[in-house]
Formats: sequence, structure tokens, C-alpha cells
Amino acid sequence: MNTPGPGFQVNLDDNSPLYMQLARKLAQDVRDGRYQADQALPSERMLSEQLDVSRVTARKAIDQLVEQGLVVRRRGSGNYIAPRIEQPLSNLSSFSEQLQQRGYTPRSEWLRREVVLADADEQLSLGLSPGARVARLERLRLADDVVMAYEISVIPATVLPRPEGVAASLYAHLGKSGHMPVRALQHIRAMNADAELAARLDVPEGRAVLFITRIGYLESGEPVELTHSYCRSDHYDFVAELRRPTPGAPA
Repeated sequence: MNTPGPGFQVNLDDNSPLYMQLARKLAQDVRDGRYQADQALPSERMLSEQLDVSRVTARKAIDQLVEQGLVVRRRGSGNYIAPRIEQPLSNLSSFSEQLQQRGYTPRSEWLRREVVLADADEQLSLGLSPGARVARLERLRLADDVVMAYEISVIPATVLPRPEGVAASLYAHLGKSGHMPVRALQHIRAMNADAELAARLDVPEGRAVLFITRIGYLESGEPVELTHSYCRSDHYDFVAELRRPTPGAPA
């Protein structure tokens, strides 16, 4: 088990409580990579002994890390560094693939799987006629039992007539029928979670989350997937590689 990084001292010029100073120190240790995702954090007793602070101070500092989403509590086991996904924007991959590549165990908690009439937005995004039916799948996405995102996926019913047959991975299911998206357009923006969304994501009301809309296309150019994802911003990083055009190349 790692110990906190060196250099923690009470800052007498800082008017914030000692537990806040300790929380900032531990948070910086996490960001610096001193602790890895899913690694156990030292217990309150160990922190108090190592850093010469009271157990109450250590407990309140850990509470702050939990509130910030950097640490998750596992009943009867301890406190662990929360999962975090760094997703390149240039790759089209499923949630399950992203987690498995990083050593996490993906899981879906299904809230709804049904065939319904497509609404106006779904008709427009998927190129459907009025009265068309779609499979609508609503679920929580988890990594090692930590809620990472709330997701609503919409697929034409002609492609997915039995949504209850989808297990862990929607993309794996679509691949079996030859309907795996090969490219997608994705729009990302920040929003604040209302009470209902905050409860689903297990975050405080008003917390900033990432709202992602993705339309997936087949090789033929036909749209086959519309997905709205509400991702916890404390667990997701989106990375894009940018290049300057070579001299003389069209801008």
C-alpha cells in the first residue's frame, strides 16, 4: 500500500481547516499518479499516524475526496481510488471495450429495454419515417461497481426488434447481426445535473457532467445508433490529438 507523498505540513497562512489542507494534499497525490485507480487508500488510522493528524481530520479529508469523486467507499473493505477513463476522441469503441482495455470490469444496470414509437428527434437523427418504431435502451454504466454514466441508446426496431436480448455490450450484439457502427459523429458539452440525474449518477445536485450525443453509422452511411450519455466528469477525460497542417498543404 502506498503512503502519502512527502511534504505535507500545516500551512499557517491558509485559513482553511486542516482537513481541507489534507484533502488537497491527498487529491494532488492521486492526480500525480502516486495512487492508481482501484488501489486502496490508507485507512484513517494509518493516515493519522503517518501524517501526525487526528483520526477525525483524516476521516473528514477522506470524506472530501469521496465527495469530489476521487475516492469510492466499499462497505466492509475500505476506501479505493475511483476508476477514470481517458478516451481518445478519434476512436469509435464501446463502453465495455474502453473499460476492458484498462483492466476494469464493465457492467450495465438496465433501467428500461423496450420498443416504442420514435419521437421527432429520433426520427430526424436516424432518418426514420413518422410512425417508425425504435428500440430504446436505458441503463447505468458501471466500472467495478462504480457508476460512470447514465445512457439512453436508440436503435431502429428493424435492426433491433428484441432489445431485451442485449446483454453487456450493445455493440457486440449489433456486430452479431452485421449492424456494428463503423463511424460516428459525437457532440460533447457540459451541463449541470438536476436532482433526478444526480441521483442516478450518485453525485450532488448541480454537479457538472458531460453530455454526449453520438450518432453511429454503418459502412453504407445509414444511421443505426443514437446514444445520449451523461458521464461523470470526475471519471472521464476526453483526449484529442491535434496536428498543424504541413507547409503548403490546403488549410
